[in-house]
Amino acid sequence: MSLTAGSRPDGTRPAAAVEEPAAALAPKAVPGKRVAGKVPWRIRLRRDRALILMTLPAIGLLLLFNYVPLLGNVVAFQDYDPYASSNGITAIFHSPWVGIEQFSRMLDDPDFWTAVKNTIVLFLLQLVLFFPIPIALALLINSVIRPRVRAVAQAIMYLPHFFSWVLVVTVFQQIFGGAGIIAQTMEQHGWGGFDLMTNASLFKFLVTAQSVWKDAGWGIIVFLAALAAVPTDLYEAAAMDGAGRWRRTWHVTLPALRPVIALLLVLRVGDALSVGFEQFLLQRDAVGRGASEVLDTYVWNVGIQFGDFSYAAAVGLIKGVIGICLVLGANKFAHLLGEQGVYRK
Repeated sequence: MSLTAGSRPDGTRPAAAVEEPAAALAPKAVPGKRVAGKVPWRIRLRRDRALILMTLPAIGLLLLFNYVPLLGNVVAFQDYDPYASSNGITAIFHSPWVGIEQFSRMLDDPDFWTAVKNTIVLFLLQLVLFFPIPIALALLINSVIRPRVRAVAQAIMYLPHFFSWVLVVTVFQQIFGGAGIIAQTMEQHGWGGFDLMTNASLFKFLVTAQSVWKDAGWGIIVFLAALAAVPTDLYEAAAMDGAGRWRRTWHVTLPALRPVIALLLVLRVGDALSVGFEQFLLQRDAVGRGASEVLDTYVWNVGIQFGDFSYAAAVGLIKGVIGICLVLGANKFAHLLGEQGVYRK
């Protein structure tokens, strides 16, 4: 009978030769020592100091223009009077506190609820009509084989994004206004009375069309980048299995775009209460405040025009809190669907 090294004649091994568990053989972390796979933060800081220095200006601007102004939300709990002191900042310390009086007033204001209703309706309409269009345009451009044709199509679609809202509204006025091209053509054929720019009932569709024309082309950039990362082997394997163009789009392209769609949808839902300001402000006189008043224009109206800074700050504060809740809720829903969303679990 052959014996293995370190074994006894009866086949058993000495206690000293018994193999220890793998966990016991693993290196133990010693205080002050570097553990394999983990880089101390001092080393990471020294290694990435160039990148950190490059981001400092952006962080400074973010703090200065996005976070420092948040301290001004304290006036939402005051009866703020900018003339209570020599300047507006020190006037905060001299204005009386009123608690939640501004928020109670907000709940009893019918104009506020009109702005909320218009904002929600416009958000849902833009989510249904505007959000899928960049995806469709990205799929359309990605299917173009000739690079020159693709580049020209992208440039044409990107161009309106760089137009100001004044120019966009002017273009639509020249086409759909009472003296526009369509109205003049209809008058030449004996029809009249066409003026889409002053139709309050169709205003929500008008501003959605303006947003699509201006920003849909710019929105396809992210989707084109995601499509460029899809391996061509997947399309070739699907084609060999007999999948046509539509089945390849459904089973290969859309699953590849799903993480990007989930991320942008979470961000869009978080921005639900910010459907626009300048676009509505330019057209409010044509259709009236009842159709064009949204939360952004409402805050500007009561805060800047009427000087009611505390009430405007209360409305803006509620708008921001609801936006944060929407982002967290949409991100949690994305996690339930198996997507990362804005941040991981």
